[in-house]
Amino acid sequence: MDIALFSPSSLFHDDDDDATSTDEESVDNRQTYVERTHQFLGMELVIREFSFHQMNANLLWPGTFAFVEWLVENKSKIQGRHIIELGRQVTGTGALAIFLKKMYQLDITTSDYDDQEIEDNIAHNCRVNGVTPVLPHIKHSWGDAFPNPHPEWDLIIASDILLYVKQYPNLIKTLCFLLNSYKPQKTATTPQPQDGFSELARPAFLMSWRRRIGKEDESLFFTGCEAVGLQVQHLGSRVYCITPAQPAIDDDQGL
Repeated sequence: MDIALFSPSSLFHDDDDDATSTDEESVDNRQTYVERTHQFLGMELVIREFSFHQMNANLLWPGTFAFVEWLVENKSKIQGRHIIELGRQVTGTGALAIFLKKMYQLDITTSDYDDQEIEDNIAHNCRVNGVTPVLPHIKHSWGDAFPNPHPEWDLIIASDILLYVKQYPNLIKTLCFLLNSYKPQKTATTPQPQDGFSELARPAFLMSWRRRIGKEDESLFFTGCEAVGLQVQHLGSRVYCITPAQPAIDDDQGL
């Protein structure tokens, strides 16, 4: 059983919570890392992970590897897509995005909690694994205004991001913005599926959820998505596709 190194209820404090720090706490929280070699399908990646991070940005969870297997089996669903990986606010490695970049040379951007150490660590992992220039990265905390007011990503991906139940409203707010504000590019082309599966809608949020929590808590996310007009589809193997009720229409296809 995986054991969190923190209390999830205290991970994201409310605005009115007391925020105090001391010099002693700053010393205790000084950043350290551990580098591990991970076996992905078709390649080996060296990933530097945080030994400690105030946002628990450490360790690759099993859902990442399970999602990699599904994405490789269904590669036609992601080829030719403009992708952003939505970090679970606590990941800080960029491993999934690095794998997809190296494996398929996909156009992919990473995103995670607004923290410079996380951005620097993802950049480090890019360089160590030969991804240069490093992947573009966006610092963003769920629920806050998104730094890019005109999102162009037609596919959002994430793995194991549903651990923090109290953050579901903020996560759903960010997803609504990315999905509902997307505008198709006139130059975008739609690749033909090669494996017999239909292509995902544009835009879409593709999520793998392997981390087990209570079913009642887990269902709060999916019902919350549906309450704001998002459609939820289970694709099997604990992979879900979430889309806006009215998918965007390419300008070239007429109004």
